[in-house]
Amino acid sequence: MEVNVSAESFESLVPGGELQEKFKKNHDIIFYRRQRDKAASQYFASFETLLLTDRGASLELCERDSQDRLCLQIRATQSGTVRVSLDELQPVKPRYHVSDVLLGELRYEPLRVNWKREDCVCLTWGLGQYKLLVSFSPFKLEISCDGEEIVTLNPENKLYFETLQDPTRSSSDSCQDDENRCGLWKETFRQFEDIKANGPSSVGMDLSLHGFKHTYGLPEHADTLVVTEAYRLYNLDVFGYDINSRLGLYGSVPFLLAHKLERTAGVFWLNASETLVDVKYNPEPNEVQDEPPGKKSKISPQTDVRWISESGTIDCFILLGPTAAQVFSQYAQLTGYQALPPLFSLGYHQCRWNYEDEADVKAVDAGFDLHGIPYDVIWLDIEHTNGKRYFTWDSQLFPNPAELQHHLQKKNRKLVVISDPHIKIDPDWPLYCEAKEGGHFVKNREGVVYEGTCWPGESCYLDFSSSKTRSWYARQFSLSKYEGSTESLFVWNDMNEPSVFNGPEQTMPKDAVHHGGWEHRELHNLYGFYQHMATFEGLLTRSGGTERPFILSRSFFAGSQRLGAIWTGDNVATWEYLKISIPMLLSLSLTGIQFCGADVGGFVQDPDPELLVRWYQAGALQPFFRGHSAKMTKRREPWLFGDDVTSAIRSAVQDRYRLLPYWYTLFHQAHTSALPPIRPLWVEFPSDTSMFAVENQYMIGGALLVCPVTDPGVTEVKVLLPGSDELWYDTNMAAVHNGARTLDLPVTLNTVPVFQRGGTVVPRRAGCGSSTADLQQHPITLTVALDSKGNADGFLYLDDGHSFSYRDQMQFCLRRFTMRAGAPKTTVTFEFDAKRGVLTLTGLDLEIRKDWEIVI
Repeated sequence: MEVNVSAESFESLVPGGELQEKFKKNHDIIFYRRQRDKAASQYFASFETLLLTDRGASLELCERDSQDRLCLQIRATQSGTVRVSLDELQPVKPRYHVSDVLLGELRYEPLRVNWKREDCVCLTWGLGQYKLLVSFSPFKLEISCDGEEIVTLNPENKLYFETLQDPTRSSSDSCQDDENRCGLWKETFRQFEDIKANGPSSVGMDLSLHGFKHTYGLPEHADTLVVTEAYRLYNLDVFGYDINSRLGLYGSVPFLLAHKLERTAGVFWLNASETLVDVKYNPEPNEVQDEPPGKKSKISPQTDVRWISESGTIDCFILLGPTAAQVFSQYAQLTGYQALPPLFSLGYHQCRWNYEDEADVKAVDAGFDLHGIPYDVIWLDIEHTNGKRYFTWDSQLFPNPAELQHHLQKKNRKLVVISDPHIKIDPDWPLYCEAKEGGHFVKNREGVVYEGTCWPGESCYLDFSSSKTRSWYARQFSLSKYEGSTESLFVWNDMNEPSVFNGPEQTMPKDAVHHGGWEHRELHNLYGFYQHMATFEGLLTRSGGTERPFILSRSFFAGSQRLGAIWTGDNVATWEYLKISIPMLLSLSLTGIQFCGADVGGFVQDPDPELLVRWYQAGALQPFFRGHSAKMTKRREPWLFGDDVTSAIRSAVQDRYRLLPYWYTLFHQAHTSALPPIRPLWVEFPSDTSMFAVENQYMIGGALLVCPVTDPGVTEVKVLLPGSDELWYDTNMAAVHNGARTLDLPVTLNTVPVFQRGGTVVPRRAGCGSSTADLQQHPITLTVALDSKGNADGFLYLDDGHSFSYRDQMQFCLRRFTMRAGAPKTTVTFEFDAKRGVLTLTGLDLEIRKDWEIVI
């Protein structure tokens, strides 16, 4: 019997309505309350247990009351990262350690004793500029550089470590007699019961960031760029999520950045279980009560952070910078660099739940050509399958899928299809039977295959934590197995938090069991990451390792940047969601997830024409650029709203395509140096405190400042132009403005505020054609914006746009363009518009891959 979840049932999930009650608030999270309510613990270290090796140091810690003993490891890298790890010294069973997120075994520096006293020891490494001061009674770890204290771990004695217990020592009778003990071994939320196999196992630690009062990161939350208060990191399918909320969304990156004058630092908490992060700022100046009236004591500001995780171990990385670029690099050395996307994936993507059939797809494809709007990829949602069975096609609606892909490929366009982690229970479906017989499904706590509901109805969930299952899943993408697929078919992983419609908080129960006997609670935030990994391996294998995969995933974790793109999920067609998309994407970019975007136009509800235009303009200035809408919304192809709207959208998309040489160069930088393609203003202007909290405008690379219009009916916007010694060139008007000012900029529906920074060179294509493949037909133009000294620099990266030849055969071109004042003058043919201040040289016919010089 076919059991499918209908679109009609989806319609009832009103944003902000009853669905939100399915999810826990912080006060519902028992392990979080337990740690917050507990008095300070007293862990002591002993110098006698100090052991130094060529890879770091270890110490034993002992808790005063419980006598629980922990093993502390301290390790440091040459690049300026300190790793602090804590685990039980003698656990009743091994605790879960996160795998596959770090790139591999790190290279650590030998630590040495700098000096010691009875109550502490000072360790250092390398040239000795860094110091690690370990206090014994109680335990505390201070990290400093050249005498400046940067981070202190356990300053308030909030270190918390619940040791695993033997379940055979606890009986159901005693649990019933002891309400507190029952809460430790069993929890109930709504109608759902969670049985903990080894009792309470939460861990936590506090730390202070000295001198910092601006912190960032901790995605994914629909919240401000600067983080504050308590954030929940727990991957959940939250339809029409609340704005200005710090509760969990689709993905989690437990990485916090802190910035102040002269230094940027980072804290990476490697734990995949449910995690909450309390962030509290201590202000400056502060009135000290003991001081005489009227006398102020300036106390250096600091940010106090407390990490609390449900299970696992403590594995904390302190990234010491000191620059933002160095923190980005230090983090990428841990979790990986952004994958270099195939060029087509930086173009525009057209998606809907759902394009009805092959004729509908071809009509939409033709519509883009008819209206002169370039695009590269069209997408198919769940309705393209045979009864929500992934890797299949509906034979009535999509009878010739390979021919459809060939039709698109003739225009150098691609098709993306959805592949979710749930597998429809159908004994007549060979893929389901193969997965069940191969042991590829997650099990429940009784050891039976876990069953939950999602789009197909009753479903089982693939256990992507198993490398065997990932390999099996990857093989399903081979052209011989995936009937109707071609090499121009790419993949979209959705619902992979995982989403379980009848599960607790609409996800998998924490006491479900994965490969190796691990409870789901241990690795919940890794589930989508692992599906993304398996899909990446599938497309990589399909091409024999020669072609770059493209996969979009809704759920993610630290390290997902190595695998492809993510987006911000089921947003709503309102101005508020357009506005919040900017800090959401900036937060993702700061934490390594740099190929990111938001559904243009909003996934649910119907945008008015003005909102749709403004969203296209904003989306064209973001890394991943896709229009998407739910099937219960009105159709919104760009030509359905009248000529003025079509023209404005066409202009925004064409500008995106002309700018792709610059975007592609930025992604090469992200791939090799971890610099995010889009970045908050403070990254480029780290000494300007007025930039530290700006979130409505940002930089694309180091050259372009953008300020998308995110309010309705405006005729003027305020644009903050940083830097007292900077010049900013309006790319629309070619007017030049001094920095360190707020510009009142008149705007129309067609205005997209973009400013080029003086001293930069931005490469573009002179035209755009109908897809990224057409860009090669158009010459590259260079926009040179001089700084106050008459100089400018810029880069251009080129390769074949699709293969790994740039990596394996070093087949790429990286060019630097330099403009210098004071060179000898000669006669050239040119056009100069004195009113606009624009000098144009044309017909030069220069080969971009060869060296050349123009003397002006």
